[in-house]
Amino acid sequence: MHINDKSGVQSYQASPNRYDSMTYKRSGKSGVLLPALSIGLWHNFGFVDDLQKGREILRTAFDLGVTHFDLANNYGPPYGSAEENFGIIFKKDFKPYRDELFIATKAGYDMWPGPYGNKGSRKYLISSLDQSLKRMGLDYVDVFYHHAPDPETPLEETMGALADIVRQGKALYVGISNYQPEDTQKAAKILKRLNVPFILHQARYSMFDRWVEDGLLNTLNDNGVGCIAFSPLAQGLLTDKYINGIPEGSRAAKNLTYLNEDTVLSHTEKIQKLHAIAQNRNQKLSEMAIAWILRQPQVASVLLGASSANQLKDNVKALNNLEFNPDELNLIENILSK
Repeated sequence: MHINDKSGVQSYQASPNRYDSMTYKRSGKSGVLLPALSIGLWHNFGFVDDLQKGREILRTAFDLGVTHFDLANNYGPPYGSAEENFGIIFKKDFKPYRDELFIATKAGYDMWPGPYGNKGSRKYLISSLDQSLKRMGLDYVDVFYHHAPDPETPLEETMGALADIVRQGKALYVGISNYQPEDTQKAAKILKRLNVPFILHQARYSMFDRWVEDGLLNTLNDNGVGCIAFSPLAQGLLTDKYINGIPEGSRAAKNLTYLNEDTVLSHTEKIQKLHAIAQNRNQKLSEMAIAWILRQPQVASVLLGASSANQLKDNVKALNNLEFNPDELNLIENILSK
């Protein structure tokens, strides 16, 4: 909802109906309920992007009941700019709603030059979060992740830093991202010993990238930790965009490192068959792909990117049909396993 302030500029007042239609899922065995769909600021929120468009995406998200905003120190480009832009939007629109929001940031990948701006050292993690809080104008984040495993730093040091961050009041909960099952189990054991609330593992998961099913989801279940899935649409493959080839101006047409022409062409037959199943369910392919992930009990939320408010509204429609019958699941499995 938007109202005009005295200057004539539209200010933001959240929809009074924002919690009416969103589904919320418990993250592991924690007290935290996450929206089934969360909004990620990996793309479209850097200094190279339109700030007002980003602002409209976040307003729309919150009006739809999306309470979880996901960032990282190096989101942009340039690094840090997504957090800085989020800080501007937060101050203008969301400060009155801080206690209704669940905000995340991360550190673990390259951020600044020299030996202390990367990986998993105590020095890097604590310094990075201090910088992130300043950029976003926050006193704390709700969850802070180690973004990627660092085999060169003892896991005890990395997890110990996360524990101290919670004790310092800079984060309420901790998480990890991109960890394999064995290291996830080790991290969970250390954090349990340190009595730190470890509630989330953020992992890439889609119909075309199912590595989490090979042990990770079971490990998370055993430790009472939720999973939040990123890249659920496989960078756009699991949408209607590539059903009939590669449109001009699309990501694949630009041959980007994470989505190129060869990848699309090798998946075209599967995309078309999955699209047909989605049509029979009265869904778009993207909606079905999101619902398929949410059927996993360990998945607390699916992390969506959005280039526009309308795109976000379309993806939220996935919640209108989350059930699959056995025949549908068998058909999907047969397509994906070939």
